[in-house]
Amino acid sequence: MKHKYVIIGSGPTGLGAAYRLKELGVTDFIVLEKEDRIGGLAKSFVDDKGFVWDVGGHVQFSHYKYFDDLMNKALGEDGWLRHQRESWVWIENRFVPYPFQNNIKYLTPETMWKCLEGIIQVYKNPTMQKPKNFREWILQTFGPGLAETFMFPYNFKVWAFPPEEMNAVWVGERVAVTDLARVTKNIIFNQEDFSWGPNSTFQFPKHGGTGGIWESVGNLVGRENIKLNASVDQVIGAEKKIILSNGETVEYEYLLNTMPLDIFSKKVQGLDAETVQTAQGLKHSSTNVVGVGLKGQPKQSLETMCWMYFPEANSPYYRVTVFSNYSPNNVPDSSQYWSLMTETSESSAKPVDRQTLIDDTVRALKEDQLITDDDEVVSTFHVAFDYGYPTPSVERDSILKAVLPKLEPFGIYSRGRFGAWKYEVSNQDHSLMQGVEWANRMVADVPELTLFFPDTANAMWGK
Repeated sequence: MKHKYVIIGSGPTGLGAAYRLKELGVTDFIVLEKEDRIGGLAKSFVDDKGFVWDVGGHVQFSHYKYFDDLMNKALGEDGWLRHQRESWVWIENRFVPYPFQNNIKYLTPETMWKCLEGIIQVYKNPTMQKPKNFREWILQTFGPGLAETFMFPYNFKVWAFPPEEMNAVWVGERVAVTDLARVTKNIIFNQEDFSWGPNSTFQFPKHGGTGGIWESVGNLVGRENIKLNASVDQVIGAEKKIILSNGETVEYEYLLNTMPLDIFSKKVQGLDAETVQTAQGLKHSSTNVVGVGLKGQPKQSLETMCWMYFPEANSPYYRVTVFSNYSPNNVPDSSQYWSLMTETSESSAKPVDRQTLIDDTVRALKEDQLITDDDEVVSTFHVAFDYGYPTPSVERDSILKAVLPKLEPFGIYSRGRFGAWKYEVSNQDHSLMQGVEWANRMVADVPELTLFFPDTANAMWGK
């Protein structure tokens, strides 16, 4: 088998590339997918009781008109539900609105003062020194009070690595920085401060979870252009040839890889040993999703909530989504059932006992007052993805600079959430556009924006 363009992986990046190639009039391409269905980390699952689960709390908001137009084409204007974001932090046995730092008035007076005093310290002693890592960035931005109360414990639970091992480049729009006047005004006038950031409103599919979107995009690409159960065993760079695990060979002129770069580099014959070894220095965390299907209705305090953050040590999860609030079709019958979806990160620095995780999760959901007792639970679901989040580690950018260009002489380009390892441009919209922009570069020699200029891409807001 021979194709001009070969794409490894059918997540948003691979499907974005394939869709754009087809749109540009290119027919000589194939998508190779190792699983028996498409979607990558954006697929959805239905458990044996009929509850729908995603691979974590995907919500959809966009920086690109192209992406928005494709989403409407995939599901139709009426295929979406639109939501106002309502997110909270559970701490000290109470809910604090997100962003946490703007709403410290909800905390005990002692903790509130500890956080406020730290912010004042930052204002009194500003530093022009560039932070060497994420830990330094947190301290410089929020002060020690907020760092110790929320930012340090929460970020370790999310990333599964200590913040000093992470860079500060990725932060950008992802974290609301602190405004002393705003925080103080909120305390004195007892003001709420909810909406911040790019996903203050978002949309979600009516049917099929997030995976339903990408199944539809797969139909637009054409199923005849997607080869399932096609696991790549090795790539012979000099011959531009792929060998699949079943022995089949696929020749290419241009290859787009979206599998994790560290794994992929080991499959490329002709890549020098030093480059392969360098790629192994990339860090990532694993994602454990535990879904809990519940009978009845959520308590009143949860009726309009989207998701909640959990910095405290009693719970294994860092985030819980009231998934039945995203779409009534995420449960078998919304008049009788509702659902909570939890996310627990895992790494060598933060091991998780997967055998006990469901029990540990249900116990913590009771402690955190989200559910009352075990009798409410009618379904539990657990799926683990070893590659969940690409860690923006201190050494990440130097590794990418050393590895990605070494692939290009073989006609290979590595893009996407784990293909290019840039967390700051790895949402669904970013990932799809990395594929689209690669196709534009291959066919029309248009320079890529998203991967190489993340700050510019993130400033675009649907333009």
